[in-house]
Amino acid sequence: MASIAEFVIPAEEFALRETLERRPELVCEVERVVAHDTTHIIPFIWVSGGELDDLTQLLDTDPSVNDIELLSDTDGERLYRLSWADEARVIGHMVSECQATVHQAVAADGQWTLRVLFPDRDVISEVNEFAREHELSLDLRRLYEVDNVERARFGLTESQQEALTEGYEHGYYEVPRDIDMGALATTLDISHQALSERLRRATGNLIENTLLVDETEDE
Repeated sequence: MASIAEFVIPAEEFALRETLERRPELVCEVERVVAHDTTHIIPFIWVSGGELDDLTQLLDTDPSVNDIELLSDTDGERLYRLSWADEARVIGHMVSECQATVHQAVAADGQWTLRVLFPDRDVISEVNEFAREHELSLDLRRLYEVDNVERARFGLTESQQEALTEGYEHGYYEVPRDIDMGALATTLDISHQALSERLRRATGNLIENTLLVDETEDE
């Protein structure tokens, strides 16, 4: 049966280690990952929580980053398309060798937290062995089975789920609304633009992982 595993790995053993060492206040949140093999890993990643003016230059000098492209620059948050080097090879192994899906990857407070959906629970032991062989401190914190793979957390990141939940609980989706986007953004301690982008991405993930599930299965 499919399972979701939650791992923690020190930032100094994973991607963006120099960037996070120089700017420990940054929060990096991977939106999605494309991995062609264990060493060709392309994440789309949102960065927030600190000084962003020279972030592109800082990322460009990080040895764990091969290529970088700035896709979006909103108030207090940036979206990059990166190409990660060997430091992120454990993610490449999960995706390309184990057919896993990275639901969440967040760097904060000196560590990366990974939430990964595996189609078969047995392959997780292969991931642990891969980490040991490469001397990575990959710590499995939680493991649980899911009955419906496509609907597991609906493909939402933690921050996207929080934005949707807070919006619902505060009446943002009522007609008329009990709270506007500006006030909701203040509640979440993010900018109006950042909230708008987060709700848009969350809605897209919900559509892809709920309304389009049957279409994908029929292909």
